[in-house]
Amino acid sequence: MGLLDNMKARIGPAKDKVADLAQRHGGSIGHGLDKAAKLVDEKTKGKYSDKIHAGTGKAKHAMDRLAHRGGTGPDTGPDPGTGTGKTAPPQGPPPTS
Repeated sequence: MGLLDNMKARIGPAKDKVADLAQRHGGSIGHGLDKAAKLVDEKTKGKYSDKIHAGTGKAKHAMDRLAHRGGTGPDTGPDPGTGTGKTAPPQGPPPTS
């Protein structure tokens, strides 16, 4: 077994556990991200507001992908929602804070 195969075998269970945690606690994680973004935006007096909101959005999107993937992906198969290896973009307007 090569080094890459060995690493994938060890990371697999951790990835499943993180996905489960993200699925169970997604709401509180999103709330924490919003709260942290608001605090940083206040401390920087809005100077980096666009970058803060972009980073928060990317973090939430990554967490949603992880939580809703359920063990599927490029390594294990197609995403059940789209039939491809990629997840569908979120529907509706972006969240406001």
